[in-house]
Amino acid sequence: MPKVPGVNHRDAIRALEKAGFRVARQGRHVVMTDGSRILTIPRHNPVNAYTMGAIVRDAGLDKRQFRDLP
Repeated sequence: MPKVPGVNHRDAIRALEKAGFRVARQGRHVVMTDGSRILTIPRHNPVNAYTMGAIVRDAGLDKRQFRDLP
């Protein structure tokens, strides 16, 4: 699992929006979707490196693609 350390949850949301995801709902977590995939991003800073790596993998991106988005 790729580690993506030190990512603020707001930066992660902005980057995933550029990748085609949109916010479906918000609460303690932000749920995003692109129509076929559903991602859940916790609202704490920074997001754990392993958690962020799993979110990036579930989005269908690799670590390099994610870092190039913002």
